[in-house]
Amino acid sequence: MTISKGEMMVAEISHLDEKGSGRAEVWRKNELGNPKKLKLTIPMTLPGEKVRVTVDQPERKRRKAMPDEIVEAHEDRTAPLCPHFDKCGGCVWQHWSYSAQLNEKTKHVQHAIQAQGFDPKLVKETMGMDEPWRYRNKMEFTFSPEGALGLHEQGNFRKIISLETCLIAGKEMVEAAMEVAEWVKVHQLKGYNKDLHEGLLRHLMVRQSFATGEIMLAVFATESPQEHQEAVRDLAERIEQKFPQVKSLLWLENTNWADRTQAEKSHILAGRDFIHDEMDGYKFRLWFDTFFQTNPTQAQKLVDLAIEMGKPQKTERMIDLFCGVGTFSLPFASKVGKLAGIEIVETSIESAKRNAEDNGISNTEFLAKDARKGIDQVLESFGHPELLLLDPPRSGAGGKVMRRIGRSKPERIVYVSCNPDTFATDIKELEPFGYQLKMVQPVDLFPHTVHVECVALLELQ
Repeated sequence: MTISKGEMMVAEISHLDEKGSGRAEVWRKNELGNPKKLKLTIPMTLPGEKVRVTVDQPERKRRKAMPDEIVEAHEDRTAPLCPHFDKCGGCVWQHWSYSAQLNEKTKHVQHAIQAQGFDPKLVKETMGMDEPWRYRNKMEFTFSPEGALGLHEQGNFRKIISLETCLIAGKEMVEAAMEVAEWVKVHQLKGYNKDLHEGLLRHLMVRQSFATGEIMLAVFATESPQEHQEAVRDLAERIEQKFPQVKSLLWLENTNWADRTQAEKSHILAGRDFIHDEMDGYKFRLWFDTFFQTNPTQAQKLVDLAIEMGKPQKTERMIDLFCGVGTFSLPFASKVGKLAGIEIVETSIESAKRNAEDNGISNTEFLAKDARKGIDQVLESFGHPELLLLDPPRSGAGGKVMRRIGRSKPERIVYVSCNPDTFATDIKELEPFGYQLKMVQPVDLFPHTVHVECVALLELQ
């Protein structure tokens, strides 16, 4: 069968890709009449489903097509709750029952470690949430060139979907964000155009402590607030009157072409430049650029699991690698003799020191160092650690760092991962040093997305 531009056809979903979209293959005839495989990416579909799609430009080997109709539905398909789900890129699996999402995440971790030669039976069932909605304590919204506030369209970072709600963010966070959106309309302010590199408003960051209730609102703009004094004054008044829980209202100047929430200058419009948060009974100060676990309910499970697996002792020394602001460092510090936290981001290290001081913790030292060099410095200062914890970024720790960890010979290693694939390749580096993988516990921090965290224990044999 020759597929022409715009022709409708039925495809069967074979599997999901790394972004959570369905994949299917169909055959067509090329100009010479020979069969040619056409690979389709079809969002919002599930394995085994048969879907009707409209294929444009079938001469290309790979095409993305939105489903026109679900011909045969998966037994775990469910109705999405969010009215924006079919367009917004914030979630990709609201059409899948939550139990099925957890099963898929367990399989992902199993396949990742099995590909590196580890026993998939070491992976436990993914720990989910009792209520997998309203779980995020931080959101980064984007302004469209017209000034509408929303999130990127699925697979299209050039288009912003204007939002009326968001079911994965805290309710008060969404209400505060919608007030900012209304303020933009009233003053007819323009958003930033990424192609033309012009416009005023770029992003709105909203973060809230679920423990203290404090909210931070941070507007990222290309100009100084002094150039928009009337509008800025109105924004401060609106927020102060309607949202007393907003303890930090910021205007952050960002003229860089890179599409990131960064700032060259910071202006406090109301309150202070940080909010207070708590986890596991420890107090933290969060600035706009502070990395802190986005799902506090599940993050607490990560900390509890890490302590349970690591079995810290008062007589032991410990290294917390990629320690950030001390999310794991502080709970562990009260259970070990001495702890050294290593993190390359200097502002995070300053926050970690301040957080330790705020909580009366005095048996820690924090180093702003590259991971590998930081390990060397710690080994010189207090010898080989009995326990090492690492929580690297999605890209993983890398072979050089993992081999340096192996040579430092800690008795136990707790690896907290946000990427099962880089986790698996990282721990493979430890095998020549005599480490054995004991268990892996996946934890779902991001329901309705493809992401899954895990906590793992390795022991020196």
